[in-house]
Amino acid sequence: MVSGLLSVDGGQTGIKMRFEHGDETQELRFPGVQTQEPVLPQLARAINQAIAEHNAPSAVISVGTTGLVKAEHDARQLFELIDSPATGQIALAHDSVTSYLGALGDHHGVVVAAGTGVVTLAVGHDAVARVDGWGHIMGDIGSGYWIGQQAMDAAMRGFDGRGPATALTDQLAARWPDLTEAYIELQAMPERVATVASFAQVAADLAATDAIAAQICARAGSELANSAATALRRVALSQGAGPVLVAGIGGVLAGEYVKNSFAQELERLIPAAQLQDSSGNGLDGAQRLSRLPEDHALQELVSRFGTQR
Repeated sequence: MVSGLLSVDGGQTGIKMRFEHGDETQELRFPGVQTQEPVLPQLARAINQAIAEHNAPSAVISVGTTGLVKAEHDARQLFELIDSPATGQIALAHDSVTSYLGALGDHHGVVVAAGTGVVTLAVGHDAVARVDGWGHIMGDIGSGYWIGQQAMDAAMRGFDGRGPATALTDQLAARWPDLTEAYIELQAMPERVATVASFAQVAADLAATDAIAAQICARAGSELANSAATALRRVALSQGAGPVLVAGIGGVLAGEYVKNSFAQELERLIPAAQLQDSSGNGLDGAQRLSRLPEDHALQELVSRFGTQR
């Protein structure tokens, strides 16, 4: 009889998986979710590939993913797309939920998950609030994509002379030596969102020596703090007694300039905010999602943002 748990964290840069069976743990990675296309078939293809190529059939599959719209909030639909007779249970939720579960568990507070995209989720005593996570065209402010786009814009402003000179221009030219044609190649790339987001690391690396890169990173931190503060106000945690738990996860908040700006602006907006050193991530949250029936404190959260089969 097959048992085990397959936890899945569907992000724009990569779909991460963790297969647990007895004492064995195996972590896998597949190409990221393209949010302009239906998400569940993409997840099912990656899960089926993991099962076929890595011998990871599981009785329980637990998924948190970006790009999950209301029409796809259907664990049964995902179950039907997965070609595994061993699978008997599937839990499916928006990645804001699994990020929250991984970072804060069943505590009240707010989690900012900032990677290629960004989403913020706050859980209060009587309410849940999601802020941003609206994609790179309409939102995701302060995300890796946002930082990368701002950095590319500054690089081209410096190239034209419309803006101050910046080392970002040289770094962009290292990728595309002919900057007059860089935009053509970028627009044609299937992985253009991830490519733009990757330039966020360039900005982070230059922030200590380049004023423009530092300003972009600081603005990102400030925007992320504003999202966290907004979510806390919406769940009535911004002025309560005692500390308010705040966790920031994802690669963007690993950068010194973004993290410092985030902390400073958050302290100004919500003096009671208490930043947590969370080592949890979306995969940890997906793992916990599978055990949700045992955790009544989180039932409301997942009932609003996820389904189980």
